[in-house]
Amino acid sequence: MVLSEEHCHVLVIGSGSAGFSAALSARQNGAKNVTLIDKCPEGWAGGNSYFTAGAFRTVHGGLNDLLPIVNNVDEDTSKIIDLKPYTNEDFSGDLQRVTAGRSDKELGKILVEESYETIKWLAEQGIRFQLSFNRQAYNVDGRFKFWGGLHLKTQDGGKGLIESYLSAAQRHGVCISFSTAAKQLLTDPMTGAVTGVLAEKEGKQKIIKSRAVILAAGGFEANPRMRSQYLGPGWDLALVRGTPFNTGDLLEIAMRDVGAKQAGNWSGCHSVAWDANAPPNSGDREISNEFTKSGYPLGLMVNTQGERFVDEGVDLRNYTYAKFGKAILQQPDGTVFQVWDAKMTPLLRSEEYRDEVVKKITANSIRELAAKCTEAGLLSPGKFIETIEKYNEAVRQHRKEYPDMKWDPSIKDGLSTQTKKIELALPKSNWALPLDKAPFLAIKVACGITFTFGGLAVHPQTTGVISGMTNREIPGLFCVGEMMGGLFYGNYPGGSGLTSGAVFGRRAGRAAAHLGLRSSHANHESARSKL
Repeated sequence: MVLSEEHCHVLVIGSGSAGFSAALSARQNGAKNVTLIDKCPEGWAGGNSYFTAGAFRTVHGGLNDLLPIVNNVDEDTSKIIDLKPYTNEDFSGDLQRVTAGRSDKELGKILVEESYETIKWLAEQGIRFQLSFNRQAYNVDGRFKFWGGLHLKTQDGGKGLIESYLSAAQRHGVCISFSTAAKQLLTDPMTGAVTGVLAEKEGKQKIIKSRAVILAAGGFEANPRMRSQYLGPGWDLALVRGTPFNTGDLLEIAMRDVGAKQAGNWSGCHSVAWDANAPPNSGDREISNEFTKSGYPLGLMVNTQGERFVDEGVDLRNYTYAKFGKAILQQPDGTVFQVWDAKMTPLLRSEEYRDEVVKKITANSIRELAAKCTEAGLLSPGKFIETIEKYNEAVRQHRKEYPDMKWDPSIKDGLSTQTKKIELALPKSNWALPLDKAPFLAIKVACGITFTFGGLAVHPQTTGVISGMTNREIPGLFCVGEMMGGLFYGNYPGGSGLTSGAVFGRRAGRAAAHLGLRSSHANHESARSKL
């Protein structure tokens, strides 16, 4: 059977932020025919990027650097904003700190140094940025105090991000084909260069010939078998936060067909506190990121045995939320309770904790709360009560020893459970206030997996995929986004995933376009020599 053939200069596989960035960059760098394919149907466009809050971490010199690219700050509001510069050193330091120094230094350097220019480039493409008042600022004494080095988000979060990308792709003439799955990478038998893919759409196979192929199809977080194989026992039971189509197919295809070299933390992933009642195998396109439950620094997390298991205040949320999902999964039954009192509930983000999204457990006393949590799976209500009482006692002693310290959720304020008189075996290192004001609130949460950290080795300058046999770039093949390994280990600084996809997607598009143009020029010269 003769298969139909299509031709393009650059082929991008994957419709998330990294894929769209690569496609737009390829067009702007001279690629005349750019095709983007994704195995998901059109109604699932955007990959995991759709399910994010749209946060982008970037270097900047302060508020004046960000105001020209955001659309939600008027002149009066700008006067009551406290937003410190976030320098190269800050970003690099955060990346290396949360990955325990394992992040690839060259990849990290490019990510940091090109973050701001890439953000400005995205804004030029029509990506609508805003200051993240709802997620990254607290109103303290009448001023908006931004914290955690993460200040930008996209309008309407991941949904708005993908809407903007789709519009930009249409304007730039990128050809998009959904429900189109890559099945095999095609290569030149003489040179080993990738020349296209064998694809399948609606049960029919076809060949897409291309001078460059960019892999941007995400990790294996929606594949229970691969999760169990690489992340370990129990991970097949994690709830899938995003798209159900990120099943690792293209990672395995690249290793099978061209011997792509593996890189990065294959036993690591980004996973968060996720609504225990959320769908198990995919995110919800309507509720999306609202299943996230990231208000734990304002309260406590207690497992079904009635015990705390993490230091909720060990660091700002941006540096802990991506690893605490794993800690939750490791608890009995893989579920825990987040608990607050009436002092803190007004500070919980409405999009995560509103009544329409989450099942709330409320009570007028800790004892009553324990009884109600028992109906939802708490196995040791007595231990639950004891844990909170001991916590409250330790907090009150700290306030007695340090009466001048002030609670401030925008910094690591030092309000803790540890004093000369009392030290909890597991401290709460910051933002420790007693849970003593009714009504009390508890939410049951589980582990929601976002994306996996293991991927393919690439050349940092071009994102060209490295061969496991020759340790050299495989001609014509590039890799970006979640599929690129080596950047994140065990944890990541919040918002750096979308930034990475855009920074390296932009690089990949440029390198792929230039490769296509060189190939076109070489073919033209060859044809002329035969005349």
